[in-house]
Amino acid sequence: MNSNFASAAAHAAARQPNSGYYFRFAPLTLAICASLAQPVQAADTQGTPLQLAPLVVTGVAQQSPVTVVTNPKLPRQPVPASDGTDYLKTIPGFSAVRSGGVNGDPVFRGMFGSRLNLLTNGGVMLGACPNRMDSPASYISPQSYDRLTVIKGPQSVIWGPGASAATILFEREPERFSELGGRVDASLLVGSNGRFDRRIDAAAGGTQGYLRLLASRASADDYQSGSGDTVPSRWDKWSSDLALGWTPNEDTLLELTAGVGDGESRYAARGMDGSQFARETLGLRFERDNIGEVLQKVEARVYYNYADHVMDNYSLRNPNPTDVMMNMRAPYASNVDRRTLGARLAATWRWDAVQLIGGVDAQSNEHRLRRAAGVDTYRTLPWSKDATFNQYGLFGELTWYAADASRVIAGARLDRASAQDERAVLSNMMGMAPRTNLTAGDERSDTLPSAFVRYEQDLAALPATAYIGLGHAQRYPDYWELFSAANQIGVPTAFVSVKPEKTTQLDVGLQYEDGPLQAWVSGYVGQVRDYILFSYGPGANPLHTISWVDNIDARIMGAELGASYRLSEQWKTDASLAYAWGKNSSDDRAMPQIPPLEARLGLGYERGDWSAGALWRLVAAQNRIAEQQGTVVGRDFDESPGFGVFSLNAGYRVSQDVKLSAGIDNLFDKAYSEHLNLAGNAGFGFPAATRIDEPGRTWWARVDMSF
Repeated sequence: MNSNFASAAAHAAARQPNSGYYFRFAPLTLAICASLAQPVQAADTQGTPLQLAPLVVTGVAQQSPVTVVTNPKLPRQPVPASDGTDYLKTIPGFSAVRSGGVNGDPVFRGMFGSRLNLLTNGGVMLGACPNRMDSPASYISPQSYDRLTVIKGPQSVIWGPGASAATILFEREPERFSELGGRVDASLLVGSNGRFDRRIDAAAGGTQGYLRLLASRASADDYQSGSGDTVPSRWDKWSSDLALGWTPNEDTLLELTAGVGDGESRYAARGMDGSQFARETLGLRFERDNIGEVLQKVEARVYYNYADHVMDNYSLRNPNPTDVMMNMRAPYASNVDRRTLGARLAATWRWDAVQLIGGVDAQSNEHRLRRAAGVDTYRTLPWSKDATFNQYGLFGELTWYAADASRVIAGARLDRASAQDERAVLSNMMGMAPRTNLTAGDERSDTLPSAFVRYEQDLAALPATAYIGLGHAQRYPDYWELFSAANQIGVPTAFVSVKPEKTTQLDVGLQYEDGPLQAWVSGYVGQVRDYILFSYGPGANPLHTISWVDNIDARIMGAELGASYRLSEQWKTDASLAYAWGKNSSDDRAMPQIPPLEARLGLGYERGDWSAGALWRLVAAQNRIAEQQGTVVGRDFDESPGFGVFSLNAGYRVSQDVKLSAGIDNLFDKAYSEHLNLAGNAGFGFPAATRIDEPGRTWWARVDMSF
């Protein structure tokens, strides 16, 4: 490796992302904790004792071109996250389709669904609900992961297909022990509205391997809005994961993981609640580093993820006797599941000033359902498979360290994707009369290319790095776009008519750091051909609202920017701004479900073991809407007013191993609702097209321990 490559690689290392039965595990947890009674400190891979930071996270900055990296274990404000979507909202540019207290759906730059390629431990966990009640992020407990990485735009090809808006990686680091020992991380949180979280992350091992246990449980009651109304939103979820690793030397890792979880949640904005969010996961991971002078690394993953989701109108509420819209005046339940198998094989090569990551990946998943009137009647029915998906991909991503101060990163991938329609009879949901499926047993497939190129330059005149990148991503329609819409009445059906989506986007930005000032800006402009759009309107029965899906052309643009400035040794300020814009160029109207302009202003104080902070979140009104258009989850039904929410937090390091943090969110008990929101459900007394208000004044306190 020459000096040019070495210096550039060192400079850019941080830029490149690396290639339950809760109470049943209690005896094992206690055994591990007992084994840690010996005086062993928590340590990182270099053996340096870890020290918990006293700060509460109120926002996450972009650290390098198109990439954001953060530690999801750190306490944050608003009240620490209950799922993956909740945590992502801390990052500028992210918002969520809200439906109550938990399990929202993430949105980045106004883009939703499978435009966000979300992976956990290198695998894809797909939800099963036809309306995404169990979005993929709902199965994520953020604090059970060590690192969260977001790669903006179509600027990476190595993590799977279709990432037109962003790639999101929740990852766990392998354990490394220089001698026999272990560690324990644990936290406990209490808060308003019955919020109660408990979590433990324990590991024990030696030079040859390790055992790691992660277990958590979190719950909350219905919350009170700023206007004093009770919003039906109570939830309860638990998760347990086990990792067994073999590390025969510093450069080799073989890790087996297994996990289970479940939960329930009720929704003020849905006709049914989620009475089961069961998951099962298995994974096998192999890595070998420092193989030779050219072939540097080989990594392989195989994973199995299973979601078993139940929706009903009787477990967490009483059936609504006046509900003629969805014919749910009597008990009714729907059980859906999704089984996903996947694998990835990648290798890293280096020649002089060039690095290449290349490999293959594949995924197969099938969706099944069963539903019936009556309490738990569905359990006696057989499963009916309605869809099967397959994907095979080949990818390569090359980094050329052209000079000490410049880099060129380029990548390409080719995917073969297919879907098979397994439905014999089309559903009679949404007021549509049942009929024979004309495409039963049919298969459709496409070959989809994607590519990008990005140039990064460390500026001589400024302590800054500038970048510009052009990316193109082609995305195969997902389950919700092919099978959830009700446009099955005519011919062709959505399964036949919906085309793959094609996004071409230019990303530009600047990273600046000089003394007390750090600043960054990230902008984009793009063209989306065959954008997949949901529209809503009355069905055959005027009392029922149905959705149908079409392809349109769209233009998008926007930016995120942020800065932090240290006023003194104790005081620090930070600010961020996010803006997204979209236009339906086919129909010459605004794009739906675009979040409004949002700013975050923060002030922090640190002195010794103490910290304090304030966060002022300001959201503008959104007047650019497309009524009765949106996604499979939400649609625009009205303009939304702006609002501002002020919050406070504080932290105290009791010792190197124990830290306390607390906060008051929405200090002034503001009554407000988010623009991306589901309309209220009449079963809970909400008028049609009424947004669900967010929580009012909320207090919380958390203790973190690390031994």
